[in-house]
Amino acid sequence: MKISKKTEERILANVPKFQKILAVAKARDLNESDTVVIITDLLAEVFGYEKYVEITSEMAIRGTYCDLAVKINDKFQYLIECKAIGTELKDMHLRQVVNYGANKGVQWIVLTNGIDWQVYRIRFEQPIAWELVMRFDLLTGSVKDEKFIEALLLVTKEGVEKCVREDLFEKIQCVNRFVIGAIILSEPVVSAVKKELRKLAEGFRIEDSEIAALIRDGVLRRDLIEGEEAASALAKISKMLKPAAPVKKEASKPKDPRAAVPVVTPSLTEQLLASATGTEGSTP
Repeated sequence: MKISKKTEERILANVPKFQKILAVAKARDLNESDTVVIITDLLAEVFGYEKYVEITSEMAIRGTYCDLAVKINDKFQYLIECKAIGTELKDMHLRQVVNYGANKGVQWIVLTNGIDWQVYRIRFEQPIAWELVMRFDLLTGSVKDEKFIEALLLVTKEGVEKCVREDLFEKIQCVNRFVIGAIILSEPVVSAVKKELRKLAEGFRIEDSEIAALIRDGVLRRDLIEGEEAASALAKISKMLKPAAPVKKEASKPKDPRAAVPVVTPSLTEQLLASATGTEGSTP
C-alpha cells in the first residue's frame, strides 16, 4: 500500500511520542485500565480513528465487555483485547478475544498490551479457527523501517478502508509453507528432480513415484503434508496445474506458418505469482 502524505506525517509525528509514553508506562508497570487509556489514544493519534465516534469500550458480549472495538460506518472492524502493559500475552488471552469475535461475528481481532500487537483473522468454521496475520513491537519499532510501517498500516483506518489486511491475508494463503510443500511434491518439480538425478545415475530407471515418496517421507516435515492446511494447499496447487479442457475451434483456412506466433506457457512460479497478486489472466 502506498502511504498517503497525511498518514505518513501522522505516524512520523506520533510513534516516537508514544514510544516514550510506553517506555515510562512499562517502567511504572501500569495496570490494565491505564493501559487501555494509552491504547485508546494510540488508536486515535497513530492509527487515525476518530476517538469519540469510531472507538468504543461499551461493546457487551454475553454479560461481559470487550475492552475496545473499532467501528467504521456502523460495522465493527476490530475487537481489541487489552492487557496491562507488563503482562506477557498468552494463549488464554487470545482465546478470550477469539470468543468475543466468534460471538459477535467480527472476523478481525487484536490482542495487545500496548507494546506487543498481534492481529488475527478468525475463520468461521467448525471448530472456530484463527490465524496470526501480523505481529509487531510498538516500543522498539523504527519509523525508518519499511516493514514496521507496513505493519502499522494494517491496523490504521486507511489500511482498513483500502483492504490492506485482506490483501496481506490473501498473500499468506498463497505463499506459506504448506503451499511450498505442495509445490515441491507437484509433477513439474518431481520431473525436474528426476532429470537431475538421471545425470547422477545414468542407466538407472527412476520413477516419479519413487522421487515423490523420498521427498514426502525423508525431506519434508510431516506437518507440511498432513492435516487440513496441507490438504487445502495441495488442492489449490492441483487445481492450478490441472490442464484446461481443449476448446473446439471452427475450421479455418490454413495460415502461413511463417506468421505463426509461438505460445508461451507460464512457468509454475509465474502462475503462483499471478495467483498471489491477483493478475491471473491479465495480458502481458
